[in-house]
Amino acid sequence: MPRTVTGLWHKVIDFENVYYACRAASRGKRYRTEVLAFNHRKEEHLITLINELVWDTYRPRPLRQFWITEPKKRLISAPDFRDRVAHHALCQVIEPILDNRFIEEAFACRIGKGTHAAMRHMAACARAARRQWGGYYALKCDVHKFFQSVDHEALKGIIRRTIRDPKVLHLIEVIIDSHDSGEHGKGIPIGALTSQLFANAYLNPLDRYLKEVHRVEYYARYMDDFVVLHHDKSYLTTLLSAVTDVLGELELTLNPKSGLFPGRHGIDFCGYRIWPTHVKPRKSAVKRAKRRLRKMTKVYQTNPGILDHAKASLNSFLGYIMHCNGWRSTQSLLKKIVFTPKGAHPLHE
Repeated sequence: MPRTVTGLWHKVIDFENVYYACRAASRGKRYRTEVLAFNHRKEEHLITLINELVWDTYRPRPLRQFWITEPKKRLISAPDFRDRVAHHALCQVIEPILDNRFIEEAFACRIGKGTHAAMRHMAACARAARRQWGGYYALKCDVHKFFQSVDHEALKGIIRRTIRDPKVLHLIEVIIDSHDSGEHGKGIPIGALTSQLFANAYLNPLDRYLKEVHRVEYYARYMDDFVVLHHDKSYLTTLLSAVTDVLGELELTLNPKSGLFPGRHGIDFCGYRIWPTHVKPRKSAVKRAKRRLRKMTKVYQTNPGILDHAKASLNSFLGYIMHCNGWRSTQSLLKKIVFTPKGAHPLHE
């Protein structure tokens, strides 16, 4: 496969590609007002979008911003539906090319991977490390304000190492430059499809450095969280310093909570606590679920219609628990969760 790829633009603007991009962008959102409005005159809107791309008049619209508080407080920046279609049309063409450059141990937002695959991989690493060394340490790191800190010019340079098509590069640059985190020339929005792909591309040099220069054997990264296992604490201390330097070249810094931890304490990664012999749910995740469901029991007394929402929330938690040794946590969660209409006898749902 050539080092750089060109001849991609005609694939991006192909009507069939844009049509399937619209279907992908609509998935799970088809009854939202903006999606219904776009799809009501779908062909007309798609042709208009293609013409804007062809004549270089396409410019992303302002992002819709809102805060989420779980698992931590974050500002989500959601693109307009028309822009989501453009993002899908672009990613459908360039994602396979960029993804081919990523290492196997990068698990975020990739087909066939995800949080559960990352957790299982790290559990396998812990088992292998224990067999090889007995005891081991975990270098657990995450990048401080990663999405807000991504440098636009550095990101463009990384993408140019793989993609050479000038029109595709121009569209990528338009999308990157359309968002500014408040610090000029920095930031990609949390909530955009392109940001997930760009984030993996941006940290790919770190992955390559660890795997090819230091040849780390037990490693996993999920977005801006990554873990290295090794028996030698001094080796990991030296590696931490090297990682800090590599991230510095990318205008990134580590979260102060990053550091070395004994493997016997468990590895906190992708929402789980991981040991060689078992995996437990993160305590904070259980507490959040318990707090959320107990709040719903109170609302249910005056609004029984919330029961379906409560069941969906409980099923979500059970889906999380099923991937680990979490039966005791599930029992503690359900112990006092009782949905009782006001004035009625208690009824366990």
